[in-house]
Amino acid sequence: MRIPFLTVPVMKPIRVMPDVALDRASSARALDRVGMAGIALPVRTRSATGETLQVPARVDVYVDLRDPDVRGIHMSRLYLRLQHAFAAEEMTPDGLGRVLAALVETQGALSRGAWLTIRFDHLVLRPALASANAGWKAYPVEVLASIVDGRVAIDLDVSVDYSSTCPASAALSRQMSAEAFARQFGAEGTVDAAAVHDWLRSEPGLVATPHAQRSRAHVRVRLVEGLASLPIVELIDRIEDALGTPVQTAVKREDEQAFAALNARNLMFCEDAARRVAHGLASDANVVRFELDVAHFESLHAHDACAAVSGEGGAA
Repeated sequence: MRIPFLTVPVMKPIRVMPDVALDRASSARALDRVGMAGIALPVRTRSATGETLQVPARVDVYVDLRDPDVRGIHMSRLYLRLQHAFAAEEMTPDGLGRVLAALVETQGALSRGAWLTIRFDHLVLRPALASANAGWKAYPVEVLASIVDGRVAIDLDVSVDYSSTCPASAALSRQMSAEAFARQFGAEGTVDAAAVHDWLRSEPGLVATPHAQRSRAHVRVRLVEGLASLPIVELIDRIEDALGTPVQTAVKREDEQAFAALNARNLMFCEDAARRVAHGLASDANVVRFELDVAHFESLHAHDACAAVSGEGGAA
């Protein structure tokens, strides 16, 4: 009878890899923030119709380093914890709080706070002003979330493009139109309505046009605690409603004409635009406080006209 040959496994020696992050810091000092910027991640957000959409995002993540003698944090733990943090379910205030707490836990006793900045474009399908068309519009969004000693704070940052027609230029244009009308039809007496109609539709009837330009409102708000979702579309709508002239997507001639009429009803300096948006945010129950700035990318000047204002929201 043959006895089977038994092989004894050879135990390989455990390979110990150096970890210089465990070395003592050469210049002892606690650090406010340590982490990574520009991490590519998928994020799920809520659309205007209630569905969740997955969008590409860039994420910055930081923790504090409280021990002055520790050389470095566990950076790979932060990266790995974030890989699927917002891909499986909608990003919400509650979910952000859980992720932030988990980021602090990855560092053991090294950290007491964590910070996230999540940047992405939020797509909204916008109807045309007059025609039956619609088009997608991208809004740059930043979600800034932090946890320090267990307290979570969330800021929402959005940018909205709009059109601004200069009130001074409009007044000067109206004056030139009135003077041209007087020269054409006389300053006194009756005029033929049909002749006036034809003259206004002709090129000589358009004497001057006010200057207008694409403009941008940049708004950052501190959200009230306890929200079930991030009010991204609600904030964008509030800003656009306050301004009255958001830039359009699909445009036919009837839409362009309607847009011209909106601009005529919403003449504004940059100061007017800033006050309009601030007034809208001051009554927003989702907002504790806000900071905003507007920039009119002038067509008259080679420089921009800008204004900024801050204040308390409706939740304050």
